[in-house]
Amino acid sequence: MAKKISSEGFGFIPMESPHHFLVSIPTGAKEKILMSEHFTLEESVEKRELSFALGKEDSNLRVVLDHLKWEVIANPVKAEFNQRLRKLDLKPGQWKPGRIPVSRLLGKELVLLAWAIEDADPSLIPVAIKNWLGLMPEERWWLYTMTNAASGHAVYGKNRGWRKAVRYALTENPVSDYIATERMELFKVLEEEVRHQYRSSTGESKQ
Repeated sequence: MAKKISSEGFGFIPMESPHHFLVSIPTGAKEKILMSEHFTLEESVEKRELSFALGKEDSNLRVVLDHLKWEVIANPVKAEFNQRLRKLDLKPGQWKPGRIPVSRLLGKELVLLAWAIEDADPSLIPVAIKNWLGLMPEERWWLYTMTNAASGHAVYGKNRGWRKAVRYALTENPVSDYIATERMELFKVLEEEVRHQYRSSTGESKQ
């Protein structure tokens, strides 16, 4: 009988790749949720905790999310991720106070949703979740890659470029059914928003 692969958090398998995300969940309901991306694996959990305490992860931070907004997306994200992890014969994950590792691909998907809602009206979060669920995983990865390259910093990337366009596309354009044609419409809206922002920033719209 083949030995079951051991994973941490949500699908993170250190032996396969050190690239992963960490979701830092505080115990206090008023504290922020931090999501960071890591390309190397520290020698121990203690070292990772020390680096974080010393503020050495600023460049790794991708998003800082209000606790109340996190509570809205936590269960739908957990359900989506665990369904896929079970299909891969990996143990399901749980959100709990502390630092939860998330696999490279699932981490990209989670951060994408967090970017969409970080500055959004809380009433629009259900729409963002529905649109996020309506995207294929590969589409979420692509959107993350494009957004991260242009405006992926947790603080300086907020409300600009692809980051702003993702929020607009996922929160203000409800998708009634999860079919390819509507997903393509979502991408068209996003691309047009990015073009509009570019024209505005360069003054082209005034010419």
